[in-house]
Amino acid sequence: MGFMEDFIKKNRITEVECLVPDMSGIARGKIVPAEKFLRILRDRGLRLPEAIFVQTVTGEYPEDDTVTSDENSDIYMIPDERTIRFVPWYEEPTAQVITDCVYADGSPVNFSPRHVLKRVLSLYEERGWKPLVAPELEFFLVQVNKDPDYPLVPPIGRNGRVESGRQAFGIDAVNEFDPIFEMVYDYCEAQDIDIDTLTHEAGAAQIEINFNHGDALELADQAFLFKRTAREAALRHQVYATFMAKPMQNEPGSAMHIHQSVVDADSGRNLFSEANGSDSALFMAHIAGLQKYLPYAMPLLAPNVNSYRRLVPNSDAPINVHWGRDNRTTGLRVPVSQADSRRVENRVAGADANPYLAIAASLACGYLGMAQGLEPTDPVKGSAYRLAFTLPRHQGDALQKFNACKPLKEILGETFVDAVTCVKEAEYEAYHRVISSWERENLLLNV
Repeated sequence: MGFMEDFIKKNRITEVECLVPDMSGIARGKIVPAEKFLRILRDRGLRLPEAIFVQTVTGEYPEDDTVTSDENSDIYMIPDERTIRFVPWYEEPTAQVITDCVYADGSPVNFSPRHVLKRVLSLYEERGWKPLVAPELEFFLVQVNKDPDYPLVPPIGRNGRVESGRQAFGIDAVNEFDPIFEMVYDYCEAQDIDIDTLTHEAGAAQIEINFNHGDALELADQAFLFKRTAREAALRHQVYATFMAKPMQNEPGSAMHIHQSVVDADSGRNLFSEANGSDSALFMAHIAGLQKYLPYAMPLLAPNVNSYRRLVPNSDAPINVHWGRDNRTTGLRVPVSQADSRRVENRVAGADANPYLAIAASLACGYLGMAQGLEPTDPVKGSAYRLAFTLPRHQGDALQKFNACKPLKEILGETFVDAVTCVKEAEYEAYHRVISSWERENLLLNV
């Protein structure tokens, strides 16, 4: 409490945003005056209803919720003092802090996304391991879209024109939107969000931000805050930043690639390499775990109906969990690296995934491979698109596989799996009630 109190008083903070990442990665919570926040810290008085974690992406509550109590009782928000930061886009000095949630007896809300990631990390800690991750987040800039029946359109850049062609890695293409990105970098610096490089991706006005590698929970916090930051910076320039997995039908999708490695918690030595620089058996087992279990964890990596539109051949997205060395057609890519930076890149997760859950799922699958001593397939040479499509094709299939995987249930928690299932089934049913423009265009007068 002392650190947060000092931060608030030193910076003359007037309001504090207390944030809770929900199942979809949306920032829920409460905004309170700074003086009240300090009083709350002393008596644990900031509360929310338990059902906040089973809200759908549209804010509805599933009818078949078997996870929360019938009373929808209170849970208590416990700020993590390490996460307190400025909110740089307000005129009044405002802070934000990410909170964990507990019940009245102090036990954690075990189906909250941040707790699930902590649960996975504790398994690594018990074995003396420490995972390091580096997410890469892709997103599109698009014109403000007031009518959802109309397709998204790239924004007008500095030259007065809409970007119409593919400008992968184009420097001048990025500079078309330089005022937005200058604001993004300024906002990130003010929040201690440690982003590295910014590049133009293959889609029209599609951008990728790379984070520097580090502690998995800290990077999940940063990715969570970054999404909010990018959207805010874009809005201030009358543009949308969207992390939808597949926002435009003729453009590639947006991913959240997760680079991950495991080091010895005491010495910091990378356990994915041997002393002579070769791949370790532990590294191979980690890859094997990703191969075996990622298809069962898809509701956490591809959480929305739109997510599965991204996973198509020849689109910079994987269709299976084969692995290869420096091979971007595979679901699991091992970049060329020195022994101390040996890692695997999980290319399956979409940008629309909750960062806490995507990282938790990826690390859980790798952990199972190491704990079970699994062996991977041979690495793929050439295109992995010539091989079978082995990932789920839609949300319904993914949820069935998710519920059928006992090892993942044990690691993530059965209550959490039930919570994800009831939320995503409610969203899937809501989606199927909507008649799309494609159906009206192609079926109205033809069938």
